[in-house]
Amino acid sequence: MKIQFNTDKNIEGKERLEKFASEQVKNGLKHFVDKITRIEIHLSDQNATKGGADDMQCTLEARLEGLKPIAVMSKNSTKEKALDDAIEKMKAALSNTLGKIRSR
Repeated sequence: MKIQFNTDKNIEGKERLEKFASEQVKNGLKHFVDKITRIEIHLSDQNATKGGADDMQCTLEARLEGLKPIAVMSKNSTKEKALDDAIEKMKAALSNTLGKIRSR
């Protein structure tokens, strides 16, 4: 599973954050690692320096061989919480999609 990490210009500490996010995604989606060819992580700060509730956004896009990409998005007050929420949403989306395929 290849992981691609992207941030907007308002996110600091990219190298440390990239390592953290990649590990969280690997651990969170370990049951699907043989199905996912690539996953993209997109982190952005929606309000930049203004701050505010739920201004951190995380979008995950998983690419599975032979299927359309699956994307989920989460907003929260911190990058870490937004990432965790997006991972949970992706687990549910992958379980749902792969469950439908198995039941055919």
